[in-house]
Parts: sequence; C-alpha cells; structure tokens
Amino acid sequence: MTETTPAADAAAPEGPAHLRWIFGALMLTMLLASLDQTIVSTALPTITSDLGGLNELSWVVTAYLLTSTASTPLWGKISDVVGRKSTLQTAVGIFLVGSALAGASQNMAQLITFRGVQGLGGGGLMVLVLAVIGDLIPPRERGRYQGLFGAVFGLSSIAGPLLGGFFTQSMSWRWIFYINLPLGVVAFLVIGAVLHLPVHHEKRVIDWVGASLLVPGVTMLLLVTVWGGNQYAWLSPQILGLGAASLLLLVWFVLHEMRTEAPIVDMGLFRIPVFRISAGIGFMIGFAMMGSIVYLSIYMQVVRGASPTAAGLQLLPMMAGMMSMSIGSGQIIARTGQYKKFPVMGTVLATLGLVLLSRLQVATPYWQLAIYSFVLGAGLGATMQVLTLVVQNSVERKDMGAATSAVTFFRAIGSSWGTAFFGAVWSARLTAELAASLPAGSAGVGGLTTDSMMQIHALPAAIQQTVLEAFARAMHTTFLVAAPFLAVAFHMALAMPKVTLRGAHSPASALAEEAPVPVVID
Repeated sequence: MTETTPAADAAAPEGPAHLRWIFGALMLTMLLASLDQTIVSTALPTITSDLGGLNELSWVVTAYLLTSTASTPLWGKISDVVGRKSTLQTAVGIFLVGSALAGASQNMAQLITFRGVQGLGGGGLMVLVLAVIGDLIPPRERGRYQGLFGAVFGLSSIAGPLLGGFFTQSMSWRWIFYINLPLGVVAFLVIGAVLHLPVHHEKRVIDWVGASLLVPGVTMLLLVTVWGGNQYAWLSPQILGLGAASLLLLVWFVLHEMRTEAPIVDMGLFRIPVFRISAGIGFMIGFAMMGSIVYLSIYMQVVRGASPTAAGLQLLPMMAGMMSMSIGSGQIIARTGQYKKFPVMGTVLATLGLVLLSRLQVATPYWQLAIYSFVLGAGLGATMQVLTLVVQNSVERKDMGAATSAVTFFRAIGSSWGTAFFGAVWSARLTAELAASLPAGSAGVGGLTTDSMMQIHALPAAIQQTVLEAFARAMHTTFLVAAPFLAVAFHMALAMPKVTLRGAHSPASALAEEAPVPVVID
C-alpha cells in the first residue's frame, strides 16, 4: 500500500525555471558519476610513483568497480521505499566523502579503500538520476531529456582523460578526486533546494537479507572476471571456488527474492517482455563495448603512437556519433512516441562499426578510423538511452527505482564480463601473432604487453613494425569476436514489443514547449 503526502504534491515544481535548475543539478550529478570512470586512468602511473604499490595498481580501478556495481540494485530499491531525493543526496554525500579521502590518501591501501567508498556512492548516482527523470517526465517526453544525459556521458568519456592528464601534469593527481568536491556540493545543495517530489510511504521494509546475499555474490562474480587469467589461472582452485560461491549466493538470492514480500529485485519484472529484452540488450551492449572502446584506445596509443591525451582527442568522432544519436533519438521519440526502431537501427550500426574497425591496419589513415568509430558511437547512442526509457514505461511508478537499477545493473555486469572475456581473447591472439611473426632470435619480445610501449619504441625499426602489425591483427580478432554479440542484441531488439509511451501533462510540459522541436503529448 502506498500513501502520497499531500504537502509534497503541493510543493511539486511548476514551470520551466524550476526544471532548468533541477536538470542542471542532475546533469552535474551524472557528470560526477561518468567522469570518475575515465579521469583516473591517465593518472595511475603518477599515483604509483608517488604512493608506491605498482602491483596493486589495478585495484584503484577495481575497488570502485566492485562497490559501484554491487550496490546499484540496492540504491534503486532504497529510493523506492524512502524517497528519491533523500537517497540521491545520500549517494552524493558518500561519493564526496570517498573523493575527499581518496585525494588525501597517503598510501595505496588507503587509496584503494577510499575508492571503494567512492564507488559505493557512485553506484547510486547514475541510476538515481535516471529514476528522478522517470518521476518528473512522462515517457513520451522523457527521450528528449535522457538524450541530453547520454550526451553528458559521452562528453565525460573525452573530458575524463584530458582532465586527468591536465591535473596530473599541471597540479597534482589528487585533484582528479578533489575536483568532485565543488561540483558535488553544488549538485547536493541545488537538489535539496529545488527538487520536490511526492513522498511515498511504503508499507514495507528493505530486504536486508537479500542484500546480504546479493552484494557478496556479485562481488565474488566480479572478482572472478578481474582475477581470472591474471592473478590466478581460470581453472585454479581460487577462481573455481569464487565462481562456485558466487553461483550459490546468487541462486539463493533469487530463491529468496521469489518468496519475500519486498524484494530488492522483483522477479516478476522478468515476466515483462520489455524488461527482459531490454536487460538482455543492455548486457550485450555492455559486454561488446569492452571489445571496442577499450581496445580502440590501445590501438591509438600502441599502434599509432598517440599519447593518452591525444588518444582521447582522436576518439572525438565516436563520442560525436554517440552524442548526436542520443540527443536526436530523444527528439524523435518525443515527437512520434515511437522507440523500437532506435535499438534495431542502433545495434545494426554498432555491429557494422565493429566489423569496420576489424579492418584497421598500422597505416590506416585517420579519416577512415574517424568514420568507423563514428558509426560505432552512433549505434551505441541510438540504443543505450532507449532501454532505460522503455523499462521505466513498463513498470508502475512505485517500482521505478528498482527497475531502473536492474537494467543498469545488467549493463554493468556485461561490461565486467566483457573486460575479462576480451582481455583473454586479445592476449591469446597477440601472443600467437607475435610468436608467428617475430624472426628467430627475438622470441623474448613475445612477452610484450600494452604496458610496454617504451620497450616497443626502443626496438629496431624492422622488429618494431612487425610487433605493431601483430598488435593490429590482434585487434582484428577482438573486434570481430565482439560483433556477433551485438548481432544477438539486434535480434533481441527485433523481438521487443511496441508499447505506447505514456504521455501526460507535467512540469516538463512547459519547458518542452520552449524547446526547438515541438513535443506531442497524448
């Protein structure tokens, strides 16, 4: 049973002015969440030089990944129970505390711990922003605004490495964390001042038993993907033990959720075709992206010899494709109410983009690379935001947070699995290519990895060219292996039901009427 506080309804914002403030704060919050996933990478070598602990370098990224992914479903459910505004402010607060502590870290153990704290808050930022949009904007209009937030995500993918390099070289690596503080404080205060949503008093409690099963189960599953093939062999007792324990906890979690009155993840969601298909597409998109964006950056730096900053700039065409299609699809959905064609078209374009990228050579001109990466970005931009939109349209308002976090969670799990899978594919192919290509007497070069660019550049010209060609051919295989997963997502998109997007008058209506493209409201 749900009650709505009348005072809260009366306090709901009216008119475009409030919404501009609200959406400004939400976009700033989204920027915090997405920027933190990209800004750290360029500073890692400097961090290890300052704090030591080179062997623990990967944990600076992994700690954030573990806590943010594992906590995502919890944030959505908590917001459904206690309210979206207070939950979002709590997530922002935890993220800022983690950022401040990470910036002040004196050793690697502290930095890794505080990155985990930061990830705990970060796991709620993106999903809660999307849930708030779902509260404020009817689905018919929502695509327009979610497209803008998709553009923020694309922008952060470029700005992150550039800002990370700037802070590291000009100020201190600590500012990659401190920069979050003024931005986050502004977002926190504006959300507190202008975001007024109806307060729903749920006659149920949070399922802490389910949480105690889900969080360690997901964490162990992610550790399998992080450690497998790196710290431990895939068939080692450690990896097999973690996998078995994760499977046991997650099966127990599902059985528990089917019996409890207030589940964190309502298993009934999987009976909704739109949710089931959107979650599957999201998983495949997240999985395949790790076979594209990550290794495209490696191609830029290793094969083309670009610096991390230059590599980020050279990825601008992909981000331009992502941003233009994300915004454009939202505008068209707002006008027509039709959404199915975008994931269908998007998965086709993304698949084509991966196939084109599999043709990259050492001497491929940049203009070709730019076109190929633009096609991939356009496909991703046309698909990703639509999935959240249609899922939110298919559930009741009281389940908005749980459904949004669930579909986001599947994409995050796909990304984690994709990282491990394509890492294994790329490494195996590179080893084989180097062994087959290097002349006799240079077998020691076969131990090269993407971390040894200085060593590659120090090789004799003939051997260096051979190594770079081997890197390029390893990329071919990686991109080609990623393509079938997006082809599967295309077939899922074809099966997605056409559901009428709900339209209603809302505070967003006035703002939408001032936008360049008119909005048709049912």
